Amino acid sequence: MATNLLNPKAESLRRGEALQANINAGEGLQEILKTNLGPDGTLKMLVDGAGQITLTKDGQKLLREMSIQHPTAVLIARAATALDDIAGDGTTSVVLLVGELLKQASRHISEGVHPRVITEGFEIAKTEALKFLDKFKIEREPDRELLLSVARTTLATKLTKTLAEQLTPSIVDAILTIYNPPAKPDLHMIEIMTMQHRTASETQLIRGLALDHGARHPDMPREVKNAFILILNVSLEYEKSEVNSGFFYSSAEQRDKLVESERRFVDSKLKKIVELKQEVCGNNPDRGFVIINQKGIDPLSLDVLAKNGIFALRRAKRRNMERLQLITGGTAMNSVDDMTPDVLGWAGTVYEQTLGEEKYTFIEDVKEPKSATIMIKGPNNHTIAQIKDAVRDGLRSVYNMIVDKSVVAGAGAFQIACSSHLSGDFVRKEVKGKPKAGVHAFADALLIIPKTLAANSGHDIQDAVATLQDEYNEGNVVGLNLKDGQPMDPITEGVYDSFRVLRNSIASAASIAGNLLLCDELLKARQMGKGGAITQ
Repeated sequence: MATNLLNPKAESLRRGEALQANINAGEGLQEILKTNLGPDGTLKMLVDGAGQITLTKDGQKLLREMSIQHPTAVLIARAATALDDIAGDGTTSVVLLVGELLKQASRHISEGVHPRVITEGFEIAKTEALKFLDKFKIEREPDRELLLSVARTTLATKLTKTLAEQLTPSIVDAILTIYNPPAKPDLHMIEIMTMQHRTASETQLIRGLALDHGARHPDMPREVKNAFILILNVSLEYEKSEVNSGFFYSSAEQRDKLVESERRFVDSKLKKIVELKQEVCGNNPDRGFVIINQKGIDPLSLDVLAKNGIFALRRAKRRNMERLQLITGGTAMNSVDDMTPDVLGWAGTVYEQTLGEEKYTFIEDVKEPKSATIMIKGPNNHTIAQIKDAVRDGLRSVYNMIVDKSVVAGAGAFQIACSSHLSGDFVRKEVKGKPKAGVHAFADALLIIPKTLAANSGHDIQDAVATLQDEYNEGNVVGLNLKDGQPMDPITEGVYDSFRVLRNSIASAASIAGNLLLCDELLKARQMGKGGAITQ
């Protein structure tokens, strides 16, 4: 686009409009999400084109599902949701911080400060804020009580207080079940299953595995104690060949012979399985035998297994087969020819539960519970989806604490401390010249978190923040007590933020805001033609 040399004032005006459009987009997105922050945040209602309604206060879900038209707002939303993918939380905080950085920058720009000077100050403040965070964090070895506090803090911002309290132990115990130091916890070994049944308070942790199907024969036992588990990937049914082939016969007798030979082939497999069961269980009624097969089992085979007191599941999911081997100590067999008692796994209890028309099989009291299942229950799809999102965030927050071995005092304590540090001795002694304006803007922008927490809890913003700043200046690390708006010790109260989330949110917000301030044109890009050339 050519520069308007005849009217430089018009050129400057156009560039000012582009900058203001970016600032307005950041502030607009901030206004939408700021009421979600904290335990007292409000919900948003999303209505899609089909009329489907979703109620949520999860910033990540809102930004992913909202219809956003403004390109700058889309950019901020994508960057914020990327943080959720990396750290598991912090989406709303990033949007608030970006919006406030742009708002503070706008105030200085209107007074004649160049955007480049502001962005230089942002970079200086960001670097110092990250250094301050490293000093401010609390290094702790993970223990159950600390992990409970971390998970409770995260869940309280997504769910009601009562439900957050009920779910917190399940999330922490699920992580501790699979955690084997010094290796990092593998969150893929925690399965989240949903069941539309009764109330959300009945969500439970299963230290083992839950399968979303049950036995397919009415005469099979519904509960097995001291169960030997045979993990199979063997077809126990009439099987079609995997290549194009055909069998031709000229009479019914020939067809019967073919069917009979196929049946004998399957029966020989069943005989070996029954013999293995007799070998390990004998006539002992206190021992049970369970087959979990990745392939099919036909009705005749199910009859044989049921007559021999064997509990059999067919068509189990592959991911469950891998978990089964880990938790029961068994070996998955692709053939019945080389089976010995050594390949069998073991579980204390295997039982089936029927809920409506759905059957579930639970495998508990296993040898090594390297896998866990969180069974989320709720009366409707909305409640289940809300809990599912919160549980994922809770698992990530506990994971972050275990990996980082650090937590940060929550309830706005870090933002108050960092803002005071940046606008105090640091800017006076370490920053020279014009970038001071950017550092001051960054320090003021950090206060948006405690301000929003106070506003969402119904307290006076100025009084709450001023009181927290006074307490910090007296040498106390304090956060905001949402009940009365007064200072509190977040460490004593067990309110913690994730070190990883804070670190990434500060870095992301400063980078996004700096880049947006340096945009002086909004240009419509043409579609790329074949070969990568721009079409004229």
